[in-house]
Amino acid sequence: MGVLTDYFRAPDAAAVVRALERADGGSPLTARPPAFDGVEAKRIDPSVVLAQLIAAVRDVPWQVDLVRETYVWPTSPAPGPDGLEDEDDPWVTGPWVSQLPPEVRDTLAAVHDSRLPAIAERWAQAEELHGALADDLRPVAHDLVLLAGRARDAGEQLYCWVCL
Repeated sequence: MGVLTDYFRAPDAAAVVRALERADGGSPLTARPPAFDGVEAKRIDPSVVLAQLIAAVRDVPWQVDLVRETYVWPTSPAPGPDGLEDEDDPWVTGPWVSQLPPEVRDTLAAVHDSRLPAIAERWAQAEELHGALADDLRPVAHDLVLLAGRARDAGEQLYCWVCL
């Protein structure tokens, strides 16, 4: 089973929730027409793999809280201390959408094209991307950088839709 991840830009969390309600939680990128401008990025989860990209851009070691997400979907409260047990619970089945911090958007938006080859080389060394080639990761990084730039220029935030 793979992880599907779509990154997109939106003006605010309320707009994201409205779009997800119209699409029954489906990716805003697969709606016709797409609800938001975005990038499909399979297996690039925000807290680990995207955080590895952010670490490569900033030239710092990866750490667990490098990308702190704020969940905006589902809108029901997260489960309590008893854990996840009900298969109908959206926190078990997904999808989930999180808002990324403005610092992540701005870090990506500031990347110059000339740095992408070196960034992709470092990103490809992430354990979670075992076997990935920098040449294959560079276009994904480039697309995320461009998306972040468009979000920053429009005063929008970045979001990530995840589904198992």
